Amino acid sequence: MKSLVSTSHLQLAAFVLGTIGWILCTVSMGVVEWRVWHVDNTTVISSGVAWVGIWKVCFISYLHVSPGYREQFCHKFSSYDSFIPHEIYAAQGLLLIAMFMGLLGLAATIFALRNVYMGITHKTLIAPFFLVGGTFYILAGLCVLIPVSWNFYSVTHNQSIAFPPSYYMPSSPVAQEAGAAIPVGIVAVILLLLSGMFSLSYRFPMTANTITKS
Repeated sequence: MKSLVSTSHLQLAAFVLGTIGWILCTVSMGVVEWRVWHVDNTTVISSGVAWVGIWKVCFISYLHVSPGYREQFCHKFSSYDSFIPHEIYAAQGLLLIAMFMGLLGLAATIFALRNVYMGITHKTLIAPFFLVGGTFYILAGLCVLIPVSWNFYSVTHNQSIAFPPSYYMPSSPVAQEAGAAIPVGIVAVILLLLSGMFSLSYRFPMTANTITKS
């Protein structure tokens, strides 16, 4: 058992990094600040700043533009809205897939680590699950990388969104910058990819295999 545990330190680190990466993936999906728009018309958008996320757009307004809100106006949108650009539509789907894959990776890693620390020396109950967990981590990381990099590209090129009039948003900002969700997503990508590589690097010790056969 000592030999088996001593060979799985990287995989334990992979579980920790994968857990943090999965949490950050979830956070980035829920945070509205994917893009920060600066607008020149402050009649409705009082602060001159609007936050565009992948599920809704929000801004501060001192006008009563939305029932139930006094200062902050938020308008949700879905994948069925035709005005949504492709990068936001992709982010909605890929981040949901990343959450699911990350969860599967965590489950596989937990099962393998549980067998390691319980002294179960059957190779088929350990090595394949680290392999599966690492694969899911990497797939989850790639699913986060695509929307994060695509939306960052849109921000750097100041691309517009044709919001309907009910959103009280201009179609183009004066300027825009990356919001907090993008760096959070980048960190999530790094952690998920690292955890995937650590999990895939597992090598079942020959001593444990010999004990099993004997």
